[in-house]
Amino acid sequence: MREREERFHVETTVSDDAVCVRVVGVIDIATVAAFRAALWAAPARTELRVDLSEVRLLSAAGVRTLVAARLWVRSQGGNLVLVDPPPMVERVLRATGLGRVIPVVEGTPERVLAAA
Repeated sequence: MREREERFHVETTVSDDAVCVRVVGVIDIATVAAFRAALWAAPARTELRVDLSEVRLLSAAGVRTLVAARLWVRSQGGNLVLVDPPPMVERVLRATGLGRVIPVVEGTPERVLAAA
């Protein structure tokens, strides 16, 4: 169990208009349930921002979760935004076309949340 904790964790920050879910580690079949649970547990706000800056791998399971999260957030009247994906994750977003469907922004989530 300790190994899984070291390779993956999620932190949630809430402001008046936005929620930022910061993900650290690998999003794969072993961690996607925790990732999904964190997204679904996020309080309802105008915008859900997923900070991917410290994600080392985004698997197909993670991509499916982001697609489902986008649909869920939009059904609640909000928007999903991806923040600072590293080059490897950015390639996955481009290859899957997800980067054309979900906005991808640069900037630290704290600055992004402060601007909300």
